Amino acid sequence: MRRVRPVAAAEAKRFLDSALRVQLEKSGDLVASEIAELGTSQTGAEAEEGGFWLKHPRIDPISYPWEWTPAQWRAAAELTLGIAGKAIDAGFALKDATPLNVVFLGARPVFVDVLSFEPRNPHSTVWLAYGQFVRTFLLPLVAAKYLNWPLEATLFWRDGYEPTMLARALPLRHRLNPNLLDVVTLAAMLDGKGKSSTRPAERNTDPELARHILHKRLARLTRQIRHAAGSESTSQWSQYNQSATHYQPADVEAKQAFVRGVIERLRPVSVLDVGANTGAYSLIASEAGAKVVSLDNDTAALDVLFRAAAVEKKPITAIVANIARPTPAAGWRNREQLSLLDRLTGKFDMVLMLAIIHHLILREQAPLTHIAALAAELSNRWLVLEWVPPSDPMYQEWLRGRDELYGQLAEADLVGALQPFFKQMDRTELGNGRVLLSFERINTVGAIISGAGIANDGKHAEAEAE
Repeated sequence: MRRVRPVAAAEAKRFLDSALRVQLEKSGDLVASEIAELGTSQTGAEAEEGGFWLKHPRIDPISYPWEWTPAQWRAAAELTLGIAGKAIDAGFALKDATPLNVVFLGARPVFVDVLSFEPRNPHSTVWLAYGQFVRTFLLPLVAAKYLNWPLEATLFWRDGYEPTMLARALPLRHRLNPNLLDVVTLAAMLDGKGKSSTRPAERNTDPELARHILHKRLARLTRQIRHAAGSESTSQWSQYNQSATHYQPADVEAKQAFVRGVIERLRPVSVLDVGANTGAYSLIASEAGAKVVSLDNDTAALDVLFRAAAVEKKPITAIVANIARPTPAAGWRNREQLSLLDRLTGKFDMVLMLAIIHHLILREQAPLTHIAALAAELSNRWLVLEWVPPSDPMYQEWLRGRDELYGQLAEADLVGALQPFFKQMDRTELGNGRVLLSFERINTVGAIISGAGIANDGKHAEAEAE
């Protein structure tokens, strides 16, 4: 629900009654809207003459720009520019152009701020949202490409990066790059002279010429976004399927057969894939008809999945995040954007935790009891996981001399930690010694985590995992 005050009602209704709104909703580029019928007991805009409420379909869970891959940033930016271009032709202007106005429905970006449209002066060559688009969309991608500033850092920069920030950090050869000259170097120079770095001068131009100039400006921004987003990047985990020597082809086939069999038998409607990597198992779940949220903190690996899901139009939402260090709540008083766990808790029929438990134990020092409780918070029905024993080469590589703490953990310890929340259903052992298990949720009484026996500091957490 969104409140429209009387002062904005006429402009909002002009857009809502327009052919542009119908076109954008029909294409799926704009969230659907309807004026809500409110009861007499409710107060707010309906009590103000001329005000009203807008109702939109729920998109759940949502992700935020600091949880997107570069390909998602590009998709959201191109959607925004595409809508801006259609608005120009329809006599409207898009007055807001920030990634926060876009959410992903699966792999498809959707523009959700229906109040960002205003009537356009047909003689003007100015797009007022140009500066905001550059700061919030383009410059973060430029910083990620040339300076390795993580896109996750945009959490702390609501209005994006200023050109001067990048001009100070970029070497001269990049500042003179034709793709960056106007939005970084020249913009920073003008800003230093007290002039606007992004807003072009207002002109009273022939309407057709003004429209042409605006489209040329949008076309250049599109090229700059594509250049900044670049091609696929690589990491250790984005090449996992090709470089994982601890899986023989027969192990991979058996693992996929196990997961596919469980999913096809149980038919979950919603699946959370924790540690999704490049998404082999997310794709299996989507092929079985599930809506999938794929979680991984390796941006390059998840970028591979998002690109595949976008091409194949799969209902897979990619979120760059570490489940052990989840994205916090953000914004004014931490109330504008919800934390990751608030968005995920209790939303899924099935949770996949394949080859991730040992990451949580050895790299995050999370006790098995905590891991089990987290799984119970996330899953309403089923859990599918992979146990990697201490004898596994990857486990040994990460053990790093902490044998006394973690070297004696066994499958029975994992199953025991899960017993308060789940009952075991299926089990199979792969040729490499790894074990695949499926569980069904059981009803539990009281809080999932009680204060008793749960340590809060890292030292005791390590001791508990022993």
